Amino acid sequence: NMGEAPRYVLYEHAVGYTLLKVKEFEDIGLMIPEVEESVADVQRFCSIVKLVAFEPFKNTEAAVENCNSISEGVVHQDLLNFLEANLSKKKDKKVSLGVNDGKLAGAITEVMDGVRCVYTGVVPEILRGIRIHFAHIAKDLPHHSLSKAQLSLGHSYSRGKVKFDVHRVDNMVIQSIALLDQLDKDINLFGMRIREWYSYHFPELYKVVPDQYKYVRCACAIMDRKNLDESVIEKLKEILEDDAKVNEIVEVAHTSMGMEISQMDLLNIERFATRVASLTEYRQNLHEYVKERMSSCAPSLSALIGEQATNTPKYGLLFHSSFIGRASAKNKGRISRFLANKCAVASRIDCFSEVPVATFGEFLKQQVEDRLKYFETGEIPKKNLDVMKEAIQEAGEVRVKVLKKRKKAAKKAKKEAEEKEKEKQMEPEVEEQHEVSMEEPSSEKVIFI
Repeated sequence: NMGEAPRYVLYEHAVGYTLLKVKEFEDIGLMIPEVEESVADVQRFCSIVKLVAFEPFKNTEAAVENCNSISEGVVHQDLLNFLEANLSKKKDKKVSLGVNDGKLAGAITEVMDGVRCVYTGVVPEILRGIRIHFAHIAKDLPHHSLSKAQLSLGHSYSRGKVKFDVHRVDNMVIQSIALLDQLDKDINLFGMRIREWYSYHFPELYKVVPDQYKYVRCACAIMDRKNLDESVIEKLKEILEDDAKVNEIVEVAHTSMGMEISQMDLLNIERFATRVASLTEYRQNLHEYVKERMSSCAPSLSALIGEQATNTPKYGLLFHSSFIGRASAKNKGRISRFLANKCAVASRIDCFSEVPVATFGEFLKQQVEDRLKYFETGEIPKKNLDVMKEAIQEAGEVRVKVLKKRKKAAKKAKKEAEEKEKEKQMEPEVEEQHEVSMEEPSSEKVIFI
């Protein structure tokens, strides 16, 4: 029954477990709108609920353990002892207990006889009121202690989630980005070395081909500038995809001011240039890998800030964002702080979402665009609450599609695995038949002789 109210309500706070009794519980279930209105008023709400028992956690470690158990839908021993000690059960009737989560409700019902858990109907409104007015309900606890406990538990729980989540690829992305930075430095250094080295022989090439990767490949293809035959010209056309530039290279090669260079030096330049070219290709592949990983690991953050960010002294990693580049000088600091706030929101959404999608990042990006427009024209943007409601609705639809795709992919993979297993089982039978067929002629031959 969606309108049914429980006799007791379990509230999990950062400082401990709280059990409250709901007064007039038989009538409250029929008055959900009245309960919603009473949540805002302390006096009216305190007339509905009454504190029965409170059990504080022994320390921060115990709080984190209990928090992890609740999030996984498991009944911790501390919670079980607390409920068994304080729930007054009747022999002929089950006690109804309101809880916040459906998984936890099922777990409590399994381990405790005579307890029926409710988590729908009026329960969310009662728990919302308890959350708002908990400081008045638990009068013996100082308000600043509650805030400190929430902050400490929040940090510890989030740290553990980020550290021990085996499904995340954060560490792989971090290492890949660090490798990308190092490759950029190395490729730039090696490219300059090749340019200086090869410029003794063909200095005009860099003016025609300023792109470092293409320059290295062109140097590998040309080597001795006097030997520009048709095969070399075809290679240059494949590399540059520009006939005009190829013709220009051929022209300047005949009039180059470069010195003659030995075959041994050319061989060393070619070997080094080939390795730099392969390193550049590996860097491009690694960049694509990071893009794909970021899209699966942090889609909202990727949609918000894009691909590239560079460190600077004042604004840090966000300075090279297009939003800050488009802002006026006086608004750069304001938009950078606003963007940093949205990045923090996007990162949290990506971290704690069971099915991360890019929808929130797209809406957050639009919010930054609207704020930038507000700084320029004064046009008031939409309220954050309205934007987030739209984002939640659209993200829910996207998640359903993603889950359907995953389900189809899992079925396909399972089917392919079964087919491979059947093929493996068929192989020994085929081999046995082949052996039998090979033995039959020899036996006939012996009989004939």
